[in-house]
Amino acid sequence: MKHEAIELAIIGGGAAGLFAAAAAVKAKVPAIVIERKARIGSKLLMTANGRCNFTKEIAPERMLRDIGGKAAEFLRPALTACPPQRIAAFFRSHGVKTKRMMDGRLFPASERAADIVHVFGDLLREEQVPLLVNSPVTGLQRVKNGFIVGMENFTLWAKNVLVATGGASFPKTGSVGDGQKFAAGMGHSIEPLRAGLTGYSTRDPRVTSLAPRRCERAAAAVCVDGETVFRAEGEVEFEPWGVSGAAVYNCSRYIQRRNLKSFSLRLETQYGTFDLTGLAIRPLKEAIVTIGGVTLDEIDPATMMSKKVEGLYFAGEVMDVDGPTGGYNISIAFATAAAAVSAVAGGSRLSRPK
Repeated sequence: MKHEAIELAIIGGGAAGLFAAAAAVKAKVPAIVIERKARIGSKLLMTANGRCNFTKEIAPERMLRDIGGKAAEFLRPALTACPPQRIAAFFRSHGVKTKRMMDGRLFPASERAADIVHVFGDLLREEQVPLLVNSPVTGLQRVKNGFIVGMENFTLWAKNVLVATGGASFPKTGSVGDGQKFAAGMGHSIEPLRAGLTGYSTRDPRVTSLAPRRCERAAAAVCVDGETVFRAEGEVEFEPWGVSGAAVYNCSRYIQRRNLKSFSLRLETQYGTFDLTGLAIRPLKEAIVTIGGVTLDEIDPATMMSKKVEGLYFAGEVMDVDGPTGGYNISIAFATAAAAVSAVAGGSRLSRPK
């Protein structure tokens, strides 16, 4: 029996890995999905409290502007090629009826995240895409004709590898930072991992006494030396330990991305306006996204391929990319996965005999 390398090994069965598998089916790229947990899409199932805000149906330029910074320029080719409209069309073509909010956020009409995950599960089954679950990858080894993907009990030989393992938040879903370790082992630089899109702890009784109230039409602002430097509208939730909600999450991203040490957080709610200081950010394991990851300077933004190792690709949160809450981060995962598979498909066609 002749043994040949599989064209593409996708490490990670989350948003990026599953969309990559779907793109591989369309591009006729033989692929395998390797997932460390017992089921695929664990974090997708948690998104938006189980409702799964899977994209924000706005123009890609608007999405890039909202993402901002270095990440926006890096993501421009991917999000232009795979904009939110294409993502929405993909799910609608697979029978998912959608519900669009006034700001463009898109949910399954059923508001069941399982409907999104089932699209991928059905597609993998129908197209006979191999899926390995309960299979944590222990390491990658570069060999002459590809990579050896190591697991506890066996190895795989792949011509190309896509690392789509996510960040390091909500580790129970399988995002434990192993993809960043694989990248480091291949010579990549890793930006420190830290919490993004998360709440803040405070003992201020004005806040804790209001728990567990939720304000849907509220705002939060980051203030430095008494001046507002960032403001976000949206939900604010009062917790027994502090504050959370979309407006607070987006403020936390602004603070973390700029490593602000001295700031105050102003909450504008129906219960009053509160200026909070001495806040403590919630731990990384609770964050919606991870800030940090594989540095973008070492990845080709057009193909998501490593500039250091040919045939090694990245997608999603394993890289140092993140966006606001509200469908941005899943869109980033999907678009970067599509870009990587498109590059693999192009390379495969070039290498095949005519």
